[in-house]
Amino acid sequence: MTLLSAAQLSEIESRHPDVFHRPLLKRSLPLLILLGTVLYVAYCWWFFSIGTVIAGGQWERAEIYARQWYSYDLRPTIRFSGDEAKVTWPRFSPLGDNPKPDWVVQDGARITVDFGSAGRIVADAKQVEVEHRGEKLTVLVEPTGARPQGELPSWATLREDEVKADFGFAGEVRIMPERVSLSRRFLGWPNFLFDPHSPFWGKPLSEVAGLIVSGERIKPEMSNAALAFDNIWNNSQWQHGDVWTKLLQTIVMAFVGTLFASFVALPLAFLAARNITPNFFANQLTKRFFDFLRSVDMLIWALFFTRAFGPGPLAGISAIFFTDTGTLGKVYSETLENIDDKQREGVRSVGASPVLVQRYGVAPQVMPVFLSQALYFWESNTRSATIIGAVGAGGIGLKLWEAMRTNSNWSNVAYMVLLILIVVFIFDNISNALRRRLMEGSAGR
Repeated sequence: MTLLSAAQLSEIESRHPDVFHRPLLKRSLPLLILLGTVLYVAYCWWFFSIGTVIAGGQWERAEIYARQWYSYDLRPTIRFSGDEAKVTWPRFSPLGDNPKPDWVVQDGARITVDFGSAGRIVADAKQVEVEHRGEKLTVLVEPTGARPQGELPSWATLREDEVKADFGFAGEVRIMPERVSLSRRFLGWPNFLFDPHSPFWGKPLSEVAGLIVSGERIKPEMSNAALAFDNIWNNSQWQHGDVWTKLLQTIVMAFVGTLFASFVALPLAFLAARNITPNFFANQLTKRFFDFLRSVDMLIWALFFTRAFGPGPLAGISAIFFTDTGTLGKVYSETLENIDDKQREGVRSVGASPVLVQRYGVAPQVMPVFLSQALYFWESNTRSATIIGAVGAGGIGLKLWEAMRTNSNWSNVAYMVLLILIVVFIFDNISNALRRRLMEGSAGR
């Protein structure tokens, strides 16, 4: 390595003063940007009270909701009448009308509920013994309330006349006068294929496959395969038929709305482009029309058309059509204003009519870009159609909002969100592949 002398360094410095003698502002610019970013984040933190919001967040409730996305709970109740104890179930239990799970055992007046590795309870009309990971708690059941014996462990709480024992993910127990309410949680989505009213319900998949392939007909009027499909499609708990129909509505809404918007925006863009239509009045009128359509958000258009047409996919299609006509019109007109005029002049020089000039001098330059933009908006509108569906514009968005509003059906919410993610992923890849081929074809020409 050759070392430079002081004279050589001085000579290099004199030849490149912009590198060695940068102004103070340029030298301080990275530090100023970093300082400005920190100050802006601090201001936002103060202005929006982010610290207070985080501290006051109901994180336990958020955890419960998240848990319900991938698991379900069963809620039996032990009721006491005199010296007798009886287990009752909710009307629409995932276990059917007369459930007898192996984790609930009744021996005379004593009922044992097993919570797996988390513990178990043994209850009768006088007391409830709770065992949780080696620790035990005895609670006397009296008409005036539940009375724990001894000191409460960390996993149990006492509120007025009720003792609550928390088993973590496995569930919880609430001991009250004359009854014990239980919640037992399991992984998975219950009855996803067949509901309790189906003749295939509760059977292992191997037995169901055997019935479909070679079993005797359950209903003489239809094959077992047709019956199985009908039971899945009309599942009363998961409503697959309605969910998939609404999902198809969402896809159609996005496609039809984008298609109509592209057809309308294309001719209007030629009017808005100054180099194509040299008429100031026509240019300004068309561009202000585009501004009006795209300045109103798609969600607002959806609310407007829902009031006009009523809830349904027509309102969603209209909202997408109006918004995208404005946005695509602006994008198309700007693309037209940036074309290479040499190709257009060449076609005009051979005596071609104005229509042919646009056909052979303009269209080959812009059509790949137009199609690429239309494909991108189609992909984007597949997501947007879900949002506007939540305000009544049809599609799976409305179904998703209904499931969320009940605040107790989060597994169905997870199912629909997963379907939406899959559809968006598929259409995103299709759109990207088509756009890539269009642009490669355009570059080849």
